[in-house]
Amino acid sequence: MPNFIIKTHQKNAIYKGNQIYILNKGMNSGKPQNEPFTNSFVILFQNDEDAETVYWLAYSLWKAKFWHHSLFGSVIPFLRIADFKKDFMSKVNEMLQEHELHKKQIQALRLLAQKEDQLKKNIVLISEMRRVILLRYCKSQKKA
Repeated sequence: MPNFIIKTHQKNAIYKGNQIYILNKGMNSGKPQNEPFTNSFVILFQNDEDAETVYWLAYSLWKAKFWHHSLFGSVIPFLRIADFKKDFMSKVNEMLQEHELHKKQIQALRLLAQKEDQLKKNIVLISEMRRVILLRYCKSQKKA
């Protein structure tokens, strides 16, 4: 069972050890990241393994839009830290009951993230090639 502390992230705070950040404002509230957001909670861990386990649990909850029912505010929705702590702790405990299934899900999510990154790189390369071809074509039309 991962051991962690959840706090509101302070802009210039420096944290020792391992941490992840959870966005707490907007429709992407609940989104985890390794770098701090302006409006975020920070989750502090004792070791890398706990941080990675909880990161993927948070990622799963965010992708499933789990936090949408907990959002408050009419113009810019936000998550309250008390609600986040209560719901997040219970969901982590629930999801880690089946540890083997959790490991398989994490592996599948990592693989999908790698494939997604590769596809994004390919799209950038395709766009660059299109630009080069069109640039050459336009230059050849000027000479003709």
